[in-house]
Amino acid sequence: MHKMFLISALLSASLLANNIEFENAPKGPKHRLPNGKNEILSFNTILKDSMKSVVNIATKTIISNQENHRPYNDPFFHEFFGQGNTPQQAPQKRDNALGSGVIVSKDGYIVTNNHVIAEADEISVTINGTDKVYTAKVIGTDKDSDLAVIKIDAKNLEAIKLGHIEDLELGDIVFAIGNPFGVGETVTQGIISALNKDHVGINRYEHYIQTDASINPGNSGGALIDSRGALIGINAAILSETGSNHGIGFSIPIDMVRNVVLKLIKDGKVNRGYMGVNISKITEPLKKLYVRHNGAIVTDIEEGSPAQKAKLQRGDLIFSINSRVVKNPSELQRIITSLNPNDIIKVGIERDRKELTKTLTLNNLNGRRTISGNYIETDGLRLSELSDKTKKEFNIPSDTTGVFIEGVLEHSQADMSGFIAGDILIQIEDKKIENLKDAQEAFNLYKGKTKRVYVDRGGFILLLVTK
Repeated sequence: MHKMFLISALLSASLLANNIEFENAPKGPKHRLPNGKNEILSFNTILKDSMKSVVNIATKTIISNQENHRPYNDPFFHEFFGQGNTPQQAPQKRDNALGSGVIVSKDGYIVTNNHVIAEADEISVTINGTDKVYTAKVIGTDKDSDLAVIKIDAKNLEAIKLGHIEDLELGDIVFAIGNPFGVGETVTQGIISALNKDHVGINRYEHYIQTDASINPGNSGGALIDSRGALIGINAAILSETGSNHGIGFSIPIDMVRNVVLKLIKDGKVNRGYMGVNISKITEPLKKLYVRHNGAIVTDIEEGSPAQKAKLQRGDLIFSINSRVVKNPSELQRIITSLNPNDIIKVGIERDRKELTKTLTLNNLNGRRTISGNYIETDGLRLSELSDKTKKEFNIPSDTTGVFIEGVLEHSQADMSGFIAGDILIQIEDKKIENLKDAQEAFNLYKGKTKRVYVDRGGFILLLVTK
């Protein structure tokens, strides 16, 4: 990744002329151990400064007594987020919840998780060390990355300094700051356990920082900082069967945070670039056919897409975008979706063991999803209509009905339940599935519940149980 060097540690960049200034930490920090025999390693000063930038968020949502409409009813999010219900006069009650957020500008812009403030009727913010409660307004939300930006009417706030993803190394000491269980701001320490973690099954776009710093209910939306106090991630979730911390926490990395925050402040939503290719990784057998062994192999190209117009072909190995190295399919997806529609990019490909460069103009991923409506992604499954073209391509009898399972998210509940790409979804409990609308309604109806799902696999009907 190309590095930009800053003149001063306090240099702030005015980006996209959007009345927001980020305080950037200097790049290229040194990594070292304490070297004095009578030296106590303490981060007290750093933590005190960073804690001024982390806020407590409380939300109130009016919901029906008959049905809890809060999103993310999956127990995974429920246990992590933490929420309590306060009964009100029928037919409504008020759902109260707690979370955290991080101040990213002196004039009151705050980043948090989308699931912290989703569908909230009231959002209150309390700054650490003060008793004043601010009412926040929503600037923009992005469910796919689970990020949101809210704003309070305040000036001269302590904005956190933003770190740089290329400076992070496995084993770096990190601190998680947030409001666990509503007890007030708390700091926990750990290390970076892993980088670029994907296929976790939490959000659509994932390349998490994994940490063993203790993250508990209420920490959601809080800061993960390095030992200088620079923000390197927004704490998003934990993996736990009980809701308590097991040392496996995930934070949304700073490069994605920076990109999404800027887009939300500018447009109130996130428009992502789109190429129009299906891709797969380079397996060991395929390495014999290519000079390069890193990148993403094109397996299919959407008709009328930028990739088709640029004359990409099946079998092309994409190894760079704008000279930025592409290591694997997940990284290609991250790079493209971080760019904007109408951006012109140069795609480095290997074809027949020769290197070529293709130039294309990205489309709008969001627009494509809205206009085409030809697939949905839910519960770890990517589903599409069972079209005549699909039947012909996969030798499926013409009288077969249902929806086609294009893909299964690795390590998701669907994966563990036994679904595989190529299955045809035909029934969920007693609801027959004939199209995507049927499938979406059924998954919504049984969301978070154990359910029987029937699939057609090569003419054999299988019963799978999933939640």
